[in-house]
Amino acid sequence: MPEPAAHMPPPPDTLSAEARAYLASLVPMEGGEAIDLPAMRLFTEQIQALVGAEQRKVHAVTVTEDAIAGVPVRRIARSSGEVDRRRILLNLHGGGFATDSGSLTENIPIAALSGIEVIAVRYRFAPEHPFPAAVDDALAVYRALLAEHDPRDIGVYGTSAGAVIGPQLMIRLKAEGLPLPGVLGVFSGEPDLVGTADSLRIFASAFEEKVLTDAKWSYVGGADPKDPLLSPIFGDLTGFPPTLCLSSGRDILLSGTVNLHRALTDAGVATELVVYDALPHAFWSSMLAPESDDAFRRMAGFLTRHLGRR
Repeated sequence: MPEPAAHMPPPPDTLSAEARAYLASLVPMEGGEAIDLPAMRLFTEQIQALVGAEQRKVHAVTVTEDAIAGVPVRRIARSSGEVDRRRILLNLHGGGFATDSGSLTENIPIAALSGIEVIAVRYRFAPEHPFPAAVDDALAVYRALLAEHDPRDIGVYGTSAGAVIGPQLMIRLKAEGLPLPGVLGVFSGEPDLVGTADSLRIFASAFEEKVLTDAKWSYVGGADPKDPLLSPIFGDLTGFPPTLCLSSGRDILLSGTVNLHRALTDAGVATELVVYDALPHAFWSSMLAPESDDAFRRMAGFLTRHLGRR
């Protein structure tokens, strides 16, 4: 996770002590050498295990490795109390399209708080598998869920890269004439893969910006970034399900999240926007603090409130 640029002022005292300690512990990504992708993937898996274990001290869940339509997934559900089997949540995790930075940590609290099973799609990564591989995987799992659930009982959400793939999936569903899900969560995403968001220029170091921009183009591959299937903000957003757009004040993808919220409201979509003060990109997926707890409560609340509406 990129640290806010060095020229930024210290965070306000209104942040929790845990959040301030977390921010103080972050080390900005600097250097000039190419990223060791295998090492980065291993590191993100280790963070998933570490933070996920801490989350499970609070949230009692089961985690099961599985495959749906040939796509590897993680099933996460409450291990105590009632589990809602009529409704289902599909998660598209973050990780710059190239690593898994959230298939556990984005979902453990939501599965526990909502009482709804979460299917985390472990989609194929770029650069080995550029667009549309990740969307193809998401679509394959979604089609399988449609065979068992009313679309209004299916929710889709994701963080960072997953918050890009989620809206891309909505455009793909519309293009293929398939029913859209009952609710969408876009948690710090970028609906425009053509340019460079202003928030990325503000909150990332020059090296971080290059790494993230390179990751974007590795995902785009040879496709046209102006294609709405890649950049949903250029497409027809009418008919999108109720959508929660959530980000934070020092988030590298704040601009994209806000821009998508505005475009959705212009398209007549029932949309909410939540922006947390002073926190960095996708803080909830790695920061153990009251602010993360609050974010997960809002996510779970929005998803369950809109899911299954008749």
